[in-house]
Amino acid sequence: MKLLAMDTSNQTLAVAVLEDEKVLAHFQLNRKMNHSLTLMPAIESVMQASGLTPADLDRIVVAKGPGSYTGIRIAVTTAKTLAETLKIQLTTVSSLAVIAGNVQTEKVIIPLIDARRNNVYAGAYRWEQGKLISIMADQHMSLTDLLQKIQEPAFFVGETAKFKQEINAAWPTAEVSESDEQNLPSGIVLGKLGFLAKPVDDIHGLVPEYLKRVEAEEKWLETHQPEDEDYVEKI
Repeated sequence: MKLLAMDTSNQTLAVAVLEDEKVLAHFQLNRKMNHSLTLMPAIESVMQASGLTPADLDRIVVAKGPGSYTGIRIAVTTAKTLAETLKIQLTTVSSLAVIAGNVQTEKVIIPLIDARRNNVYAGAYRWEQGKLISIMADQHMSLTDLLQKIQEPAFFVGETAKFKQEINAAWPTAEVSESDEQNLPSGIVLGKLGFLAKPVDDIHGLVPEYLKRVEAEEKWLETHQPEDEDYVEKI
């Protein structure tokens, strides 16, 4: 199976082409740039480097969130368009799972994405028989609440730098990754996880998993009820 993987959930842009889990080409950019301008050139670059044409692909895999609202939409929309146009499978992987998949350990893996105001997007994962298993659903919460939920020493990975001191204060035995290789999303890891993911039944109906409403929606809901009218259109 030949697969194209893409992740624009956050600042990092990660794209890869794999064939039966063999990496043919990959691209990673970790600069604050407009993913809407850089994603397609990155895809064209890895496709050309891999020696494949779009018609050779069997599956697209995309990181579905959480993360940057705009960033997630760019990759998800691109993936949906390519999958529908090429009439091939589309699979999705949690953006947090992609980060967790960078780490090989027997400990519980806690991937973090900074959600600002000392809040995080986080989940808990563990490797079982060679598969990455979610043992706590991805969610938006305060770092304090997350640290209270953890019941055993863990390995923290992802956007950990600003939270390291608080993590170590709560869990002195915890490991906190400081390695870019582990902390940044990888198109290769996304692709390998995408081989194992179930294809989306309704490509057109696929929506990103933000886990949190945008601030404009939250403010509107302070004085309105969602059932009264379409508050998304209102905003």
